[in-house]
Amino acid sequence: MTTEIGLINYSQSEEAVRHKPYTPEECMPYLRAESVSWVDIQGLGREDLLQQFGERFNLHRSLLEDIMNVPQRPRFEDYDDQLLIICRMVKADDQGKGFDRQQVSLVLGSNYVLTIQEGFDHDSCFNPLRDRICRDKGAIRKQGADYLLYCLIDVIISGFFPVLEDYGERLEELEHEVVRSPNRYTLEKIYEMKRELLMLRRSIWPQRDAIDRLMREDSDLIKNEVRVCLRDCYNHAVQVIDMVETYRELASSLMEVYLSSMSNHMNENIRFLTVFSTIFLPLTFIAGVYGMNFKSMPELEWDWGYPLLWLIMLSIAGCMLFYFYRKGWLKLK
Repeated sequence: MTTEIGLINYSQSEEAVRHKPYTPEECMPYLRAESVSWVDIQGLGREDLLQQFGERFNLHRSLLEDIMNVPQRPRFEDYDDQLLIICRMVKADDQGKGFDRQQVSLVLGSNYVLTIQEGFDHDSCFNPLRDRICRDKGAIRKQGADYLLYCLIDVIISGFFPVLEDYGERLEELEHEVVRSPNRYTLEKIYEMKRELLMLRRSIWPQRDAIDRLMREDSDLIKNEVRVCLRDCYNHAVQVIDMVETYRELASSLMEVYLSSMSNHMNENIRFLTVFSTIFLPLTFIAGVYGMNFKSMPELEWDWGYPLLWLIMLSIAGCMLFYFYRKGWLKLK
């Protein structure tokens, strides 16, 4: 896995500069007090390059270890002159099933934000934010590095909603399948969805706590106006958790519906087979009686005994079929 670096430097009075440096030394001229720099590192393949970033940006040793050792539980850490928040970024799978997730570490300094992504993604959810900065859309370029951190967290949390929309559609399809045509693969799909929703819950639940700590932290790096904005991220995280819990309950209820549906189908089949067994029961009795080898059975000598017996048996079967049909017991739902 390689490591790629991207840098965006902007201020309210100057145009945004987008650059692709190869070394941390190339980033240092952009770290000016009157501007904000966003250094995005994608991929953890080059440990030596990350160590160089740690030396240039004076990253604490434990902070650098948390970034490099993945996966880490989402959390928030205060290192006085720097703030670290570890998040999980999720993205819908290309095949429309499940989701991909990766660790994103955000380091806030006085005039810069470092984002270190676990993997490399050309279609990153940060791309729209980069375009907004370069085109001067919104209030990002009028604010400081703490507002950029808020925007990054907001993008990460917002990435959960498209994934949840996919799960909502999959739940509807599963519900239709469970009710109409359940099969042995349906149960596997339900178990897989429950497992994926549990993974999604584990990704967002500690993230909510990390945002809460960041919002309440008494740090000079975050202004009060940004703390108010962080409440939106916290509320969105709570909303995601509620949706995940709702979908988990729906998946559990689908399991019960599946078992009930399979039981109903089995009962229908057993009823259908029982009806025909009941029809053949008197016919089997008559055939068994006249199949006995007794000489003193006068009916065996009748010329019309055989066709008469067939007439009786067909009449009995026809009357029973008509009766069961009127009762509606011959229909398979």
